[in-house]
Amino acid sequence: MPGEIRVRFAPSPTGLPHIGNIRTALFNWLFARHHGGKFIVRVEDTDQARLVPGSIEAMLDGLRWLNIDWDEGPEVGGPFGPYFQSERLNIYHDLAERLVSQGNAYHCYCAQKPSSNDDERQRDRRVSASADCNCRGLTPEEIVELSRGQESNVVRFAMPKEGVTRVNDLIRGEVEWRNETQNDFIIMKSDGFPTYHLAVVADDHLM
Repeated sequence: MPGEIRVRFAPSPTGLPHIGNIRTALFNWLFARHHGGKFIVRVEDTDQARLVPGSIEAMLDGLRWLNIDWDEGPEVGGPFGPYFQSERLNIYHDLAERLVSQGNAYHCYCAQKPSSNDDERQRDRRVSASADCNCRGLTPEEIVELSRGQESNVVRFAMPKEGVTRVNDLIRGEVEWRNETQNDFIIMKSDGFPTYHLAVVADDHLM
């Protein structure tokens, strides 16, 4: 295989380790060791409401008990740290604002609670959950005014609204969907933390 093999185990500290965690860690560790690559542990702790104290320590203790060592990550460091996502917020903020400046994302000041018919509309008519949001078309002046009022906001990825996206899935073959059916999903939450969609793509690329 060309290039260095780099694989990661990225648990969320939301509870004790389970068989699914260990299976993922073991397969990645074996793959890295077989190919002379690097096995990386990255802690995905951006969902602050679900954090369980002591769970990451339990996870690392479990890996050590199984003699699964890691080349980069908590306790050992590495050239692409920090390895806790909660310590990488400046990276995600910079990337989100870069997307905004490129027109590929936008600040949304709408209330975060969905309307009562959002689920039904999305299920029955495949309408985006952000269809009622007008923030994508805000003028610079309107954005400044909303920001001055310290309105809570999130950052949404600006999905294309026309055309069709096609991907070649190794298992399902060619898959396609109409872009108009897709939601402008949130990439930065109002608490300043990224969602999984932004953090995992950024870190997998940077690490």
